Amino acid sequence: MVRLTLDLIAKNSNLKPRKEETTLQYLKKITHINFSGKNIDAIEDLSLCKNLSVLYLYDNRISQITNLNFATNLTHLYLQNNCISCIENLRSLKNLEKLYLGSNYIAVIEGLEGLEKLRELHVENQRLPLGEKLLFDPRTLHSLAKSLSILNISNNNIDDIRDLEILENLNQLIAVDNQLLHVKDLEFLLSKLIKLWKMDLKGNPVCLKPKYRDRLILVSKSLDCLDGKEIKNMERQFLINWKASKDAKKISKKKNSKKEDSSNSYISG
Repeated sequence: MVRLTLDLIAKNSNLKPRKEETTLQYLKKITHINFSGKNIDAIEDLSLCKNLSVLYLYDNRISQITNLNFATNLTHLYLQNNCISCIENLRSLKNLEKLYLGSNYIAVIEGLEGLEKLRELHVENQRLPLGEKLLFDPRTLHSLAKSLSILNISNNNIDDIRDLEILENLNQLIAVDNQLLHVKDLEFLLSKLIKLWKMDLKGNPVCLKPKYRDRLILVSKSLDCLDGKEIKNMERQFLINWKASKDAKKISKKKNSKKEDSSNSYISG
């Protein structure tokens, strides 16, 4: 068992205190801490590190997010590939911009209320029990509505992402290897996310549906890249023209059938 403590930080830091500096002064000065891949299983009281802005703790054995309430200057938190099952104790991190929680045991995206500066959330590859899917707490989605711009939810058995419509400033959505099935659901989402320019859904059943790519390009003016492939202006314009032509034919057909109906009723009368 290895606990992340102030002693451990002081001993292992690349920065060495100046001769006239006390350990306390030195710890207060630290902005970056990197203890990734060190078998850390718990975070102890680190509140002396008041200027901490970036914390790397990926590839460890941490099961609970604790003792980070002090880190109000933290902007980047890397906790991917640990043993975390619950997103908790992060609400005081008012300056957090990037949160990495991929490859843990998280079943619900929750507990992020109040993180009004969070721009990136990475929660891909959760190790969920067979048949379970990653869920979103509406309160957390609501609190991230204005700030979140990048979301990675890949490989989480997700079959519906319409709830993400509230994320009005989302510009990148990565949701590969899920269970998304219906093009209509994606058309609905894209009609709401008017700033989304990159969406990757590779490995979802929906990608095999007829006209999947065409339909999504038509519904979104902002989308520049779909499933890793650039959407060129020529491609979009061709589809717009094709749809306009198709719609015009439909209208013409309806008019003709109405004329036929009225002339038939005149003859029969």
